[in-house]
Amino acid sequence: MATESTPARGQVHLTLTGGPRGRTPGERRPRLRSGLSYSLLGPSFVAAIAYVDPGNFATNIQAGATYGPLLLWVLITANVVAMLLQYLSAKLGVATGKSLPELCRARYRRPVVWGLWAQAEAIVVMTDLAEVVGGAIALHLLFGLPLWLGGLVVGAVSLLLMPMRGRGRRRFEVLMAAGLTCLLGLFLGQLFGGGAPLAPAADGLVPGLSGTESLVLAGGIVGATVMPHVIYLHSALTGDRYSLSLAPDSAGPDQNPGHDPDRPLRRRLLRHVRTDVLVAMILAGAVNVALLVSAATLFHPGAPEAAHSLGAAHDAYGRLVGSAAALAFALALLVSGLAGTSVGMYAGEVVMGGFLGRRIPVLLRRLLTMTPAIVVLAAGAGPTQSLVLSQIILSFGIPFALVPLVLLTRDGAVMGRWVNRRVTTYCAWMASVLVVALNVALLASVFVD
Repeated sequence: MATESTPARGQVHLTLTGGPRGRTPGERRPRLRSGLSYSLLGPSFVAAIAYVDPGNFATNIQAGATYGPLLLWVLITANVVAMLLQYLSAKLGVATGKSLPELCRARYRRPVVWGLWAQAEAIVVMTDLAEVVGGAIALHLLFGLPLWLGGLVVGAVSLLLMPMRGRGRRRFEVLMAAGLTCLLGLFLGQLFGGGAPLAPAADGLVPGLSGTESLVLAGGIVGATVMPHVIYLHSALTGDRYSLSLAPDSAGPDQNPGHDPDRPLRRRLLRHVRTDVLVAMILAGAVNVALLVSAATLFHPGAPEAAHSLGAAHDAYGRLVGSAAALAFALALLVSGLAGTSVGMYAGEVVMGGFLGRRIPVLLRRLLTMTPAIVVLAAGAGPTQSLVLSQIILSFGIPFALVPLVLLTRDGAVMGRWVNRRVTTYCAWMASVLVVALNVALLASVFVD
């Protein structure tokens, strides 16, 4: 979109890739046109669709049906944490033009990089398990397909949704935004069409737990809401198109090192990034809140068996609200599974390409990541419990993405003038401590039981 002429020493120049054309030295600095705004609004929706995947369905319905609105505060807190992390990831990509895995490979020792890559790949596999299993359940509810066959169908369709290079990525972002909007509409309809009173849901805003099982579910909600793989992906989505290059900070005596002619432009860029993250994550949070509150108000008093499986929840919607509500639930589950597994595949490419500088064929990656899900489905293991377990495992991967993200975004040598403010770094470290503490509590509860 805009390319600054070669700056004097100590000044900053801004390079925006992906725009229609640059400008020659001496031309007036362009205003941020609607095309740039349009391009910046989109990457966060790809990340946000992963926050309403089938794992969220399983954990939110189980939490609502078992404990009512008790864990609503956990869900909202997790969404706020996710919003902060996605903003930092997006800002990292804009400021450096590189993804989080690429920066880790450039700055950390090889054993550390290989360890980060191994755990990130495990996270991608667990994510794909949730998406494929959820999509298979949806196809079983809609068409009666065997679960293992439904898993194969979901895997095959996800290949068709994978974004290609160039303009295909933009179409992918638009498709994910449409899917997120569709999910929000379906669950708001479930929430307000169920006829249950919503006032008691406000009790869930007060922090509290009720025994070990509620703690385990809280961990599952955090793992399902704060998705580690999209922390890696978001930085790649923004870094592929926009990069901020800083000249060496060695201004001569006639230069004013505090003068930054691009500061207004950069502020507006950052504002667009904030808007993208804010809108997308609010929509994703609204879907999750509607899902949990719907389960809490409908199932906790009238159908506690809905907590046992997504199939039982589907039947309960049909019995308590109507066949249209059951159909909407199954369609929403299918949309989230298909969209989520496509995002997971995309994240897998970013993880391997960033940490190792290597890529494997998309078809091979599809086969490798979906195999555990097909094994689970073919073996007859409880699909809903597998979903909840996968989300608990995901929560243990959050610190491995969060800690490098905070370390890099607070580093002035990496971020330049976009380095975190102290309060931002403080909040990010607090989020990290809370997540680690929750993981320790989960481990302790498992061993005690």
